[in-house]
Amino acid sequence: MTPPEPRANSRVGTGDTWVVIPLFNEKSVIETVIHDLHQEFTKIVCIDDGSSDGSGDVARRAGAKVLRHPVNLGQGASLQTGFEYVLTQPNARYVVTFDADGQHRVEDAVSMVALARSEDLAIVFGSRFLDKRTRPGVLKRIILKTAVWVTNMTTGLRLTDAHNGLRVIRTDALSKIALVQDRMAHATEIVLKLGRTKLPWREYPVELLYTDYSKAKGQSVLNSINILVDLIVR
Repeated sequence: MTPPEPRANSRVGTGDTWVVIPLFNEKSVIETVIHDLHQEFTKIVCIDDGSSDGSGDVARRAGAKVLRHPVNLGQGASLQTGFEYVLTQPNARYVVTFDADGQHRVEDAVSMVALARSEDLAIVFGSRFLDKRTRPGVLKRIILKTAVWVTNMTTGLRLTDAHNGLRVIRTDALSKIALVQDRMAHATEIVLKLGRTKLPWREYPVELLYTDYSKAKGQSVLNSINILVDLIVR
């Protein structure tokens, strides 16, 4: 499942690809995240979801377009704001959803966009469970696998990783979804609505970087439990 390599000295995200980043209180890392993305992607929009630490200002100085929610509405609402913005942009063809805490690898995003182009895919889901590079820990793995099972039962798709924030979505698929789940249950909602488009999709193996920072900001076992509870309740 290896897509064609991008041409030397060319950026896969030039022109028709936007990176959408939900942003909430990530002042200490967002500049680095944007800097790394800019090596490959020229168009980045951060949705500052009511941050109180100046994250939006840092992202703007780093070169990203910043949209702001005056209060915290949740990641689902942030993604929807980003999606609606991208759909108004001329020549927009692909969206990459990317987390603000530094756990995603730019190289994986590049490969996923290349795969979407080469195989004419409307959706590429990143999966940390298609290879063994990511080590989430036994308890977290069990919880995430349970969430995958629930998501697959409710959406009809057969994914190996339902709560991975790294995705590539073509704009024809993007225009057919409208997220209403504002918190973590949006991850299942987006799978459900993308599945309903009947457009071609694939999964792609990615590595998630579980740093001390990303764990503290939302990648802990407790957060995984919250994802599962939110999913079942909603």
